[in-house]
Amino acid sequence: MSRLTGAGEQRGAEVIDEHADTVPLPAVPPPGGRKGPGPVPPIARKVALALAVCLIAGGGYAGLRRVADAPADPNGPASHTTQTTATPDQAGEGVRRAVAGEAVLQKMTDAVENDNREEFFDVIDPQATAFRTSARTIFANLSRLPIGSFQLRYVSDDTAALSEDRQAELGAGQAWLAQVEVSWQLAGFDAKPARETLPVTFVTRDGTTYAASFSERLVSGQRRPIWALGAIDVAKGEHSLVISLDSEADAKGYVSVADRAVESVTKVWGKGWRQKVIVYLPAKQAQMEAVLGATPNTYTQIAAVTMAELDTPEAGAPVRIVANPKLFEELGKQGRRIVLTHETTHVASTATASPVPLWLAEGFADYVAFTAVPVQDESAAKELFKAVRAGKGPAELPSTEAFAASATDLPQAYESAWLACRLIAEREGQSKLVKFYRTVHASRSTTGLADAFTSVLGMTEPEFVAEWQKYLKRLAGG
Repeated sequence: MSRLTGAGEQRGAEVIDEHADTVPLPAVPPPGGRKGPGPVPPIARKVALALAVCLIAGGGYAGLRRVADAPADPNGPASHTTQTTATPDQAGEGVRRAVAGEAVLQKMTDAVENDNREEFFDVIDPQATAFRTSARTIFANLSRLPIGSFQLRYVSDDTAALSEDRQAELGAGQAWLAQVEVSWQLAGFDAKPARETLPVTFVTRDGTTYAASFSERLVSGQRRPIWALGAIDVAKGEHSLVISLDSEADAKGYVSVADRAVESVTKVWGKGWRQKVIVYLPAKQAQMEAVLGATPNTYTQIAAVTMAELDTPEAGAPVRIVANPKLFEELGKQGRRIVLTHETTHVASTATASPVPLWLAEGFADYVAFTAVPVQDESAAKELFKAVRAGKGPAELPSTEAFAASATDLPQAYESAWLACRLIAEREGQSKLVKFYRTVHASRSTTGLADAFTSVLGMTEPEFVAEWQKYLKRLAGG
């Protein structure tokens, strides 16, 4: 991913755990290029007037602040069932574990929905002292959120997952680890519930089953709900909800920026979307990676990420903008507005579940952001103009591979995409650019992009590319 000059190494993400303050995140490779519909990878770009601009997929150079909107690994498991051959006795034990575990989860669900703290703690292991402290924070967090629905569902278990030492530490008659699906919907913001899979440790003492952990044995790529990472503050605006893990952060200040971003996007995209955004503000970059289910330090140089909070992105999925607060703060007021407008464009256009090519998704998001906060072409397209003046301008629209984190000319890919979209708006009008995007997005055909070029813009892609190349030369003065 992109780097910032002089940036230090971050420690692993801190998550709530019953027998230690921190638990390292599982190693999972950073997201790569996109194939067909899927989440939006990281973006990167320079910003004039602020200290930075947006980058969506890594690649860095000295002196620039970088921003991204890459989601978590879309291949993260929805469930983790271990398939083995079981004897009738073993199968019966499995059923008994599932029944006991599901009963605990149902009581916790009811307690959250009824805001009944005492009922919630009735099913927390009385001997798991550290976890009971964590559970108090979790329950308080859920009480602060505008929960419209909440559910915990037993999915599978693995009797061999807990080591002998861990079994002895728990000191229970029976203990096991289960994978539990948690879903929650934020009233007024989510059309569908968010869903993640949590590892939950259960223990049975004197015939009573309790929950003893929410964070043991994370599976590779497994994400963590923000409300399970520490105490949160919540601020609500007209169009936005900011959920902050940083007690020193002014969540209300971010609400005003997010509200303006929604208004800016609506001016271009139209009112036909929910006009709501949710911003997660972790206390540190490592917590951001916990929310995303990413390898520690993957996002050290990334300031913001857009993700669908489902195991499989789909239309209507709850989408979050996840900020790396340190880098986000370094962007400055104007840079933060550009970044949030870019990210909000992805939310409005459902980019995390869209078949549009990356050059169109990222170029359009930049077009909207730079329309809201104008910047000088020479600053925003510096690397591209250098290449054009050297006779090395792009021969075609940026490919999916051009947006990979390891791509050599990543800044040029984003700058090229932005100016391609701006050319469409200048040539045909902004409404035609929006129509072009919507037409490609709605197409179910493999020729959707080519069809949109002819039906909406009245030209073929090669004809557009030729005109775009002339446009870049004119702008670069080459």
